[in-house]
Parts: sequence; structure tokens; C-alpha cells
Amino acid sequence: MPLVIAPIMEGKVEAWKTWAASLQNGELAEDFKDLNQRYGLTRHDAWLVTTPNGMMVAVLQEGPGAETFIPKLAASSHPVDEQFKKRVEEYNGFDVSAPPPGPLPELLLSIKP
Repeated sequence: MPLVIAPIMEGKVEAWKTWAASLQNGELAEDFKDLNQRYGLTRHDAWLVTTPNGMMVAVLQEGPGAETFIPKLAASSHPVDEQFKKRVEEYNGFDVSAPPPGPLPELLLSIKP
């Protein structure tokens, strides 16, 4: 269950919200559904987070393909994937094909009843 925390670039919050809405139930919804199915994701959620250091997005991916989603996406040349990667770079400021700086999130608490 990968968790990604990323900044939203200054001046890009409204554009990111518009993009998220189009992925949820707008013009890109079918493409996003296809992307998630191709990579075995059963959940792909994003939260907008306000922090003292600016706006962030927290993204949670679940499903059988969650652990390999980002490396497979990075290697893909599928047109939908290319557009998705372009938007991530534009809005979040990082290249999906390059690992983010610093350590990955560390799971410290997990309760499963």
C-alpha cells in the first residue's frame, strides 16, 4: 500500500484540483479508470493537505499492483500514462521515473481488526 506525499507547486493548486476532478468524474475519468485497472489498483485516493510550508497532496494506492505501480508507470509509453506523468511533473514538480529525494514513508502504526 504505497503512500506518496508530494508538494503542489506554487500557483498550481487550482489547476491540480481541476485535474483531480477530471480524473474523478470528468473528461479523464475513463482513462484514469483504465490506468488503474491496467496496473492492478483497486484504490487510488488523493487528499489535498494544507501545511505551514504550502500545499501538499497525499496519495494512497491499494491493490495487487500497488507496490509496482510507480516503477511500471515510469517505464510506460502508453499515451494515457505519458499524460499522467506530465501532469505529476507539472503540478508536483518531480519526474515519476526518478526516485524522490529522501527516504520513503515509514509505516509506524497499522491496526487491522
